[in-house]
Amino acid sequence: MRFMTEQFKRQDGRFYNEGRPTQVMRHFTKHAHGSVLMAVGDTKVICTAMCEETVPGFMRGEGRGWVTAEYSMLPSATETRKRRDRNGKTDGRSVEIQRLIGRSLRAVMDMETLGERTIRIDCDVIQADGGTRTTAITGAFIALWDCVASLLDSGMIEKNPIRGFVAATSVGVWQGTPILDLCYLEDSHAEVDMNLVMTDDGRIIEIQGTGEARPFTRDEFDRLMALGQDGIAHLIAVQKDVLGIRE
Repeated sequence: MRFMTEQFKRQDGRFYNEGRPTQVMRHFTKHAHGSVLMAVGDTKVICTAMCEETVPGFMRGEGRGWVTAEYSMLPSATETRKRRDRNGKTDGRSVEIQRLIGRSLRAVMDMETLGERTIRIDCDVIQADGGTRTTAITGAFIALWDCVASLLDSGMIEKNPIRGFVAATSVGVWQGTPILDLCYLEDSHAEVDMNLVMTDDGRIIEIQGTGEARPFTRDEFDRLMALGQDGIAHLIAVQKDVLGIRE
């Protein structure tokens, strides 16, 4: 494994521990209770949140709410056109990612405080350059926050059910060096690829790590975790700044 130095630069000029530029545009759509255009580098995802006064049948009468997510990519999001899902069939990758988004958001929600209602998150990738799932999670949290704020403002709920912030990023080993926030070129040639989802107090929600080209060592894992934790801390600081949260 290459020793990490400040002189090592990647194909886009970033240092090994440097994330891509992040841009957030809140209230991106008119009708959603919460919406955001989340851009991390050249990856752009529209995340919306809408509340329904109902819960899945298996939860009725329990006094608890639910948060669920759907994820998709526009056909033109990648260089090669992606076919649309047809007849209610969602491809396996999208199913796996939307379940990840839902799990990540539910991890920081008090469902009893939410009450018997469902918040549905939709994440639509309009441009992909690596890290679409992590960008979707980070943006979806902002949409969720704004959705909950609208419920509080309308008096539908009395207490904020969100118990913490959550964001996600990717890390990996590329050309022998652990790096943060992989773009598509890096991701497609990574020796090790990992996605991390964490809370603002440093707790882990999910780790998805794979030795794409070779097994990786515990030392590499620890270095990747440290990079990811720093990257997520930065993203959560961006979230709080965008939402006007001062600590």
